[in-house]
Amino acid sequence: MSLHNTLKHKTIRFATRLVASLALLTLVSCHTEKKIVYFQDADSNATVRMAALQTIRVRPSDKIAVIVKCEDPEASTLFNQFNVNQILGSTNRFSVSGSNGIIGYTVDPDGKIDMPVIGKIQVAGLTRFEIADLVSKTLEQTGQARGASVAVEFVDLGVTVLGEVKAPGRKAITRDTYTILDAIADAGDLSIDAERTILLTRNTGDSATNFSLDLRNQSNLLSSPAFFLQQNDVLYVPPTAKKARASTVNGNTILSASFWVSIASLLASLLSIGLRYK
Repeated sequence: MSLHNTLKHKTIRFATRLVASLALLTLVSCHTEKKIVYFQDADSNATVRMAALQTIRVRPSDKIAVIVKCEDPEASTLFNQFNVNQILGSTNRFSVSGSNGIIGYTVDPDGKIDMPVIGKIQVAGLTRFEIADLVSKTLEQTGQARGASVAVEFVDLGVTVLGEVKAPGRKAITRDTYTILDAIADAGDLSIDAERTILLTRNTGDSATNFSLDLRNQSNLLSSPAFFLQQNDVLYVPPTAKKARASTVNGNTILSASFWVSIASLLASLLSIGLRYK
């Protein structure tokens, strides 16, 4: 076989492989939704087992507001009238927090809050409703405010969401159960450049525990011990490899179809020129 025919056949084989490669790239692009869509294993007719319900429980350094309502308005004022002098005069009893200006109690390192008249109460490890019940019973037992209605609200409890979300930052916990999906929704959802496997870091005393959560797998997500969040959890949403490469100059150029089409066109032109001069 002559050199001319050999080069011709090589050119044809090269063109064939190029077409096949571009077709493969197209096929891969058609499957990108597999990397993006949530709950890919979800079955509309199936029941998914969830993790045990975890209600937010107060910890040391948390801030809570305790509102006492009595039949006697003057008695209510006694428990709820917080003024600047009280706040400045006691670093342990009161603190001002939150964008709404709510005045609350900071739980001390021993897990207690110091309320007017009734003094210190152990609240660490309790839910909002358990604290309200405890304060109500204490008021009843001490005769300070019989028949009082007590409500407890969180002040500045929240989680931190970082990475590839539309609105990163600290997200307030305003209800008794707060899930990873609530946090993602409050952050405006993941961006299109976000990985669907995300990292959750939970502080547990003097250490931290990490959880890997795949949003594409509904059954594993809902059954994870990290599905229900706790105050001060940190959620990190990493970028896709493509987004990470984009942070460098020409990071994605070599992987683009247009780049390889340009290379193929150049090689084909060089081969064509070579054939003309044989």
